[in-house]
Amino acid sequence: MLRRIAAIFLIGFLALAYQAIHPPPPRTCGSSPEGPLITGPRIKLRDGRHIAYKEHGVPREEAKKKIVFLHGFGSSRHDAVIATHLPQGLVEELGVYIVSFDRPGYGESDPDPNRTVKSLALDVEELADKLGMGAKFYVMGFSMGGQAVWGCLKFIPHRLAGATLMTPVVNYWWHNLPLNMTTKAYYKQPKHDQWALRVAHYFPWLTYWWFTQEWFPSSSVVQRNPAVFSNQDLSIVSKFLINRQQQTRENFMNSTRRLNSQTGKSLLHIKIISKYL
Repeated sequence: MLRRIAAIFLIGFLALAYQAIHPPPPRTCGSSPEGPLITGPRIKLRDGRHIAYKEHGVPREEAKKKIVFLHGFGSSRHDAVIATHLPQGLVEELGVYIVSFDRPGYGESDPDPNRTVKSLALDVEELADKLGMGAKFYVMGFSMGGQAVWGCLKFIPHRLAGATLMTPVVNYWWHNLPLNMTTKAYYKQPKHDQWALRVAHYFPWLTYWWFTQEWFPSSSVVQRNPAVFSNQDLSIVSKFLINRQQQTRENFMNSTRRLNSQTGKSLLHIKIISKYL
């Protein structure tokens, strides 16, 4: 009798554990009852998925430089900082065309359950081809968007005119980085951020659970904790946090999160990248 009770409890525990570590199925934009509405242009990719995009700067046909911008964690195509935070008229003066897009699982882009570092780079290439950006174009990644730039450098270097990383997320275990530098930078982070990276690196199957559990602090970025910023960062950020701008940001941040985003998978890509570069 005791063995049967123990077996029932074990089965129940395993069922709860499985549910805790596996994200719910994604909600496809425009076709799922609970999914967000389609509000902007999208392209259809080779595998039937859709990618939402937004254009900035001069018309493509008149552009001297064409850039694909990749947004960061918990953001969307609307947060193309190089198009929205430069002095007014500079982009037009330089003749730059910029296209930002919702990475798979963000905003109004369909999730990609089989996403890899390579597939995301191929999505960038196909987006550029569908929009007629020519044989070569530039890529620019902001924060976690930088991991997609690494993928582009690895898998589609023949299509790139140049690549830029803006405050990219770092893989502290990348063997090509100086150990003394990565160790020092790693331990400058808050303790809970160190643990978040350890979980993603050593126990990737626990990543979803770690970032959704409420027992321990998971990540400064996920919780929007200013502890992640340096004093210099805070002095700059404070200039942008006026009410109207903050409300606008909240609107599209909430829109971004209506989909079951694949941010946990993005964290895994930081580890996977080290295998390729």
